Amino acid sequence: MRICLTGYNAKPETARVLEQAAEILRRAGAEVFVVPQNGFDVPHHGGASVLGAQTLEGADAVATVGGDGTMLHAAKECARLGLPVLGVNIGRTGFLATCELDEMETKLSRLAKGDFSVEHRALLQAECTGAKAPLIALNDLVIYSGERRQTVELDVLCDGMPVSNCRGDGVILATPTGSTAYSLSAGGPILDARIRGLVVTSICAHSLQRPAIVFAADRRITVRPGPDQRGPILISSDGEQEIPLPADGELRAGLSEKSVKLITFNGTDQFDAIDKKLRGR
Repeated sequence: MRICLTGYNAKPETARVLEQAAEILRRAGAEVFVVPQNGFDVPHHGGASVLGAQTLEGADAVATVGGDGTMLHAAKECARLGLPVLGVNIGRTGFLATCELDEMETKLSRLAKGDFSVEHRALLQAECTGAKAPLIALNDLVIYSGERRQTVELDVLCDGMPVSNCRGDGVILATPTGSTAYSLSAGGPILDARIRGLVVTSICAHSLQRPAIVFAADRRITVRPGPDQRGPILISSDGEQEIPLPADGELRAGLSEKSVKLITFNGTDQFDAIDKKLRGR
């Protein structure tokens, strides 16, 4: 098993944990190489600094060290290349990670031996008027006002038919994986991460009733500025990108044909995370 370890240096302990993880994997018989993504010094990592087809060539799996942001960044590149990915959590919540620091010895040893399962997590893919490339999201696409003190009016259509008009702080399009992130904070439902579908959730809607709507996997969702919209609109993808939505433009989104192969060690990792990381917060 040839495993790529990767992480950001936003936390001082990242390099140390990467070295510990590499040692565990090597003891268990894996071939390991490290791709640090933000320029910190990890001995013997080979100098690569960007995840991609070239740096991941020959890898059988990828393990990230960090929080959900690190995992989100790596997961989409892994999906493009068809590689399974494991998250080792050193973040605050690390909801996408299925390995905590005190589980590294056991779970990384299992990873090295190929003793794990893979869950296929849905990705959102969207085209936006004026964008040079499709937007890809494992968690969510968020459409919101470009003026902090202004609300936004958005029309939401499903397969070309109007289903909602939202006036408020914006709209979230979330995958089942992303249903436990921003969408949940905005009052959306928790979806089983194994299902194929997406949920549209309003953010602080100026309405007494504006429930979230769950759509089937084959639906195409369109979001465009409402007739009374004034001011700029922005779109973010998993919090990593921010692009403008033109006044006469639209966002067209649905589930991607590709999926993220998330490494797990039991079939209830999502619900275990809900119980341990969300309950009582």
